[in-house]
Amino acid sequence: MTVLFTTERLSVRKFVPDDYNDLADILTDVEVTYFEPYETFTREACIQEAINFSKSTEFFAVVLNDKVIGKIYFSDKGFGSYEIGYTFNRAFQGKGYAYESVFGMMKYAFSTLGVRRIFAEIDSRNTKSLKLVERIGMRKEAEHKELFPRKENNNIYNDCYVYAILKKEFKG
Repeated sequence: MTVLFTTERLSVRKFVPDDYNDLADILTDVEVTYFEPYETFTREACIQEAINFSKSTEFFAVVLNDKVIGKIYFSDKGFGSYEIGYTFNRAFQGKGYAYESVFGMMKYAFSTLGVRRIFAEIDSRNTKSLKLVERIGMRKEAEHKELFPRKENNNIYNDCYVYAILKKEFKG
């Protein structure tokens, strides 16, 4: 398994097909996937998703003691600018793992990959995610009004914030 980097408690690596069960613990949780731009998965669909992730250069597994507790999306958007996203198993939220792994990903990206800028698009109601990116040092760059339809009511559109940080601003 290819490990990108390790932090004090975690390792971040490429997904492998055998991660499907841990991935299902994340992607089948309606509460966890609520702010995601995709629908909640079935456990069966996670088998194929783990295979897809294992072939992807954009999805990475956050691992604690051999258990995948989260995933990080990190996608090249051109000109040295990358988008970051993250989703974590509800049982492991509130313990600093998201901060530790996302901060680690940024540190790795800026120091090893030569990334210039990292941004995140976050539903304005996702207070946990907004606190996380602010704690990391990202700044709010934009607000998109009524961008995406709400999952439970397609007649209501949600606002989205864009947060970003430049390599020269990162305190890693």
